[in-house]
Amino acid sequence: MKTTLETTADPSPEELAFLGERLTAFNDSDVGASRRKALAVLVRDEDGKVVAGISGYTAWGWLYVQWLWVDERLRGQHMAGNMLEAAEREAVARGCHGALIDTFNPKAAKAYERQGYRPFGTLPDFPVGRSRVFLQKKLVG
Repeated sequence: MKTTLETTADPSPEELAFLGERLTAFNDSDVGASRRKALAVLVRDEDGKVVAGISGYTAWGWLYVQWLWVDERLRGQHMAGNMLEAAEREAVARGCHGALIDTFNPKAAKAYERQGYRPFGTLPDFPVGRSRVFLQKKLVG
């Protein structure tokens, strides 16, 4: 089979979907179905506008918090903690035993630690001058 190597900053949605489908099929055959399911926690103001939220998913018995954002006006009010607790409750209801989150913001890392997350790895200079910290938490039902 003759092949070519292409590097692009603009892959098509179909190409990305194909790669995701192929990797999912491989992983399912290797370690079993992930049962991946999206999970979001949204905080809305009185007009229905999102002012804070979590986006992530559950898979293989884990909650992965991909994004966590809180509007500046709500920071310092335990909003991140409340959202994490809600996400963790849903993850436990889905059968999860652990949670994973990462950040390169030192204040966020401390907030996650206050919620019971423990660092298990760092990636220095990601971005330069900061370290990306990976944290995990055991979830109990």
